Amino acid sequence: MNIEAFDFDQVLYLFVLLLIGMGPKIALVPFLSVTTGMEVETKKKVANVMVRTALGMAIFLVLLGGFLMKLLHFTPGAVQVAGGIVLTLIGLQMIISSEKGEEEPDFDSDRKVMNLALYPLAVPYLLNPAGIAVIIIASGTIDSLQTGAIIVGVVLLVGLIDILVFRNIDFIAKYLDKSRLVVTEAVFGVLFVATAVQLLLEGLNDLGVITLNVLH
Repeated sequence: MNIEAFDFDQVLYLFVLLLIGMGPKIALVPFLSVTTGMEVETKKKVANVMVRTALGMAIFLVLLGGFLMKLLHFTPGAVQVAGGIVLTLIGLQMIISSEKGEEEPDFDSDRKVMNLALYPLAVPYLLNPAGIAVIIIASGTIDSLQTGAIIVGVVLLVGLIDILVFRNIDFIAKYLDKSRLVVTEAVFGVLFVATAVQLLLEGLNDLGVITLNVLH
């Protein structure tokens, strides 16, 4: 991803990448599992904590991601490779869990539920490794207040979509039975592994390890 001079297509591309990296899909099934049997207000509280945590971390990475790359001496390619490896593990876990079926939620207190809202629901399910890589790389391209504001705006827009989805999860869940969830979990697991492979390839290409020939 190269965002040197923003135009509409680049903003749209960033938005799509963040829908993959920070959108509701990966966190949807784990959220439903954790909040099964909860009252509506409790679910909304968990959703608020989860989305606020992911959004706060995303804004932090927008502001300091480029600085961290320089401070720790790693390149955008290294970020993509690392993100691809972790996203591969998450995608494989989604595929395996879909074969085993949905497990019963494991919590015994409100405090434990709120801890789960922070980890793993907020990170790495809602803000997943692909999103972290995209945001850090985008942060490294910021050369003006306008560019930074655009990136923050796109992050906030995706966060708004997240909060709308998870605060209205009971309405959405009416259209998601277990069989559909299992199928979508497997399909999206494959898609996320494919995204992870693409991240790995682009990272290795940026590092000069391979030469990536892109067909248009």
